[in-house]
Formats: sequence, C-alpha cells, structure tokens
Amino acid sequence: MDTCRDYGFKDQITRSALSVPSNIAEGCERKSLKERQRFFAIAKGSIGEFATQADIGSEVGFVPKDVAARWQSEALQISRMLGALIKSLEQ
Repeated sequence: MDTCRDYGFKDQITRSALSVPSNIAEGCERKSLKERQRFFAIAKGSIGEFATQADIGSEVGFVPKDVAARWQSEALQISRMLGALIKSLEQ
C-alpha cells in the first residue's frame, strides 16, 4: 500500500479498517444491549467493506494478490467472530 498512488482508495480502505476496532470499542462502552449489538453490527459491516476493497484493490493492481488474500482471510475470521458475538448477545 505504500506505493499506491490512488489516495482515495488508500483513504477508503484505511477508514474501513480503522472503523472495525473503533466500533467494537464503542460498542463495549455502551450500557444497553441493543446499542452494543448495533455497534458490533456496524463493525461487521466495516470488515465486509474492507474485504471487498482488498479484493478490488488486488484486481486493479493496488494491492499484491497475496496480501489481499491474507487480508480477506483475516477479515473472514473477524467477521465470523463478530457474528458469533452478536448472536451470543441475542440469547
């Protein structure tokens, strides 16, 4: 990513990646269960957005394919963890 000259793409993928832990942290600080679930769901959406951007970045040559594949694998793991967390709060 350091060599990527598309600053709009860099900014967007950085914002979606940073949104994940930020929304998890904000959700953890909320008192109501409904609010926690909402922020965790936003984080789950952001990790999906990040995975999509990694795929697009790889296809257009902004991100090396091996790096994008690793990011997508990690994003899938995080998405599954967030899904399990959200589901556990529904019970």
